[in-house]
Amino acid sequence: MDAVRGLRATLEDAARAGIAGAEQPARPATATPSPTESPDWATLCTALFGPGHGVQADGWFLHGTATPRGGTQPLAIIGTTDHAPIGAALALRQAEAVLDVLARHPGRAIVLLIDTQGQQLRRQDELLGIHRAMAHLGQCIDLARRRGHRVLGLVYDQALSGGFITSGLMADACDALPQAEIRVMRLPAMARVTKLPESRLAELAQSNPVFAPGVEHYVAMGGVRRLWQGDLAAALRQALVDAGGEDGAGRGASGAASAATATVATTTPTPPDLRARLGAERGGRRLAATTRDRVLAAP
Repeated sequence: MDAVRGLRATLEDAARAGIAGAEQPARPATATPSPTESPDWATLCTALFGPGHGVQADGWFLHGTATPRGGTQPLAIIGTTDHAPIGAALALRQAEAVLDVLARHPGRAIVLLIDTQGQQLRRQDELLGIHRAMAHLGQCIDLARRRGHRVLGLVYDQALSGGFITSGLMADACDALPQAEIRVMRLPAMARVTKLPESRLAELAQSNPVFAPGVEHYVAMGGVRRLWQGDLAAALRQALVDAGGEDGAGRGASGAASAATATVATTTPTPPDLRARLGAERGGRRLAATTRDRVLAAP
């Protein structure tokens, strides 16, 4: 843990500005966003946890502890806001928060609130090893799952590229709000990379969700399990139950579990990955599940 903190501090010094002070202009908070507008993080947390929630923003970084409305167990909240670009320092800061939950609160469920424009497109971050920092974040989330922590991702605004892959897609399950925007790459950028005409990609997007941005297409592919509508606190409680257990208690270790038990990496098997199966059932990825099964069954 100390090594992670030291490395993060070094990266922040190298960037000449800590993540806490490197904010983008925040959108004005609105108590009642329109049905087509994503809520800001504070409005979302009030809906999920009530006005007395303990979540706070430190620049682009969200962190804190909160109990769902109608729930009894506290959850660890980690995330990003204002379309955060995930640089090396911010990736390590999130990883540090995950490891802190493992060390201090064995078995506590973790909720990842996701709003990111993807990885920081800056040569400095590339030279500092952004790929390793983001991989470390993904590994920390995987470790939390293996230690019995339920990890839920919620895309409440925007989710792009590596910032989404190493957070929400590493969770036990990733859900989203209907207003969320999810994509790997815009069609013009995809056309430049694939050398295919943008018109052809737009045509393919009509019948194949792999080519099409939009939260509904990720639901069809199984990457997003479900959309949360109506009572968001009730949706969160149900998501926790679906992940195993009640409220914020872990799958194999309660919030009061001993630290000694939590240090065993194989405490609890992780739930099966249902994304390929859901993609087949929903028609978004018809061959992924069968191809995977054939590969695993090969001698």
